[in-house]
Amino acid sequence: MEYFVYFCNINVIKILGMEGILDMELFGISVRWLLTFVIKGAIIYLVVRVLTGVTKYLFFRSLHKQRKIALDETKVSFMRRIIVTAIYIIGIAAFLSLIPGMEKVSNSILASAGIMAAAVGLASQDALSNIIGGLFIIFSQPFKLGDFVEIDSTVKGTVIEITLRHTVIRDAENRMILIPNNKINSSTIINSSYGDTSTCAFVEVGVAYTVNLDRAIEVMRDEIMKHPLLIDHRTEEDKKKGLPEVIIRVINLGDSAITLRAWAWASSAATAYSMKCDLLKSVKERFDAENIEIPYPYLNVVNA
Repeated sequence: MEYFVYFCNINVIKILGMEGILDMELFGISVRWLLTFVIKGAIIYLVVRVLTGVTKYLFFRSLHKQRKIALDETKVSFMRRIIVTAIYIIGIAAFLSLIPGMEKVSNSILASAGIMAAAVGLASQDALSNIIGGLFIIFSQPFKLGDFVEIDSTVKGTVIEITLRHTVIRDAENRMILIPNNKINSSTIINSSYGDTSTCAFVEVGVAYTVNLDRAIEVMRDEIMKHPLLIDHRTEEDKKKGLPEVIIRVINLGDSAITLRAWAWASSAATAYSMKCDLLKSVKERFDAENIEIPYPYLNVVNA
């Protein structure tokens, strides 16, 4: 019995000692409140990290898991960013609710109207319009990740990423071009990867007026037909009519040359460009071998 009383007295002393420590204040802040704040803050941090990690894992798994119906990488990536951002906003609101006097701020952030007010207040009008513009791009899909596009005839390249604020395009020089989403929505977009990706390359060469045009067209067509990237873009009806695979026509009677244009088709915009560069070189060399003159303007100065 005596041991039991002694044991109880020891526990009471320990409890009273712990309570006394918790009731202490450091710089005017209760140790009990400070300890509770740290524990709750750590829990909120761990929950946010776990939720964002699980979200990223699930979206990554949905993209790489073999399924009969393939998920759109562009939509999945964009939606992942939105969900992760929402988790961070809720985590910040929960953390602010722990601070005395910040409860109203936390409640306004969690409310739908409060989220919009915070977005308008903290972000500029351009930033908000970029987010809305990003949503339009994702759901209207003028292009998607991996597409080769041309924006307003100034920016040309492959779409690498679509974020909440901008779209990233990699050009032929491997430079990353960041274009605001609201600007893209008001731009003219040429998407070479949309629908039929086959592309026609215009191969234009000028010949002298003294050249036999039929002979020049025959030589030019023969050289183009040898290129490995050339594809037959004729329909069955065109083939029945006997139309040539490569059409060449006279398009201009210039001051010093007659311009011939060939319509040469390739499987994509990139291969069409490569084929055009190759053909300009090979046609020029073939014309030189066939003594078909490619004239150039020159000026005679006569001294009176």
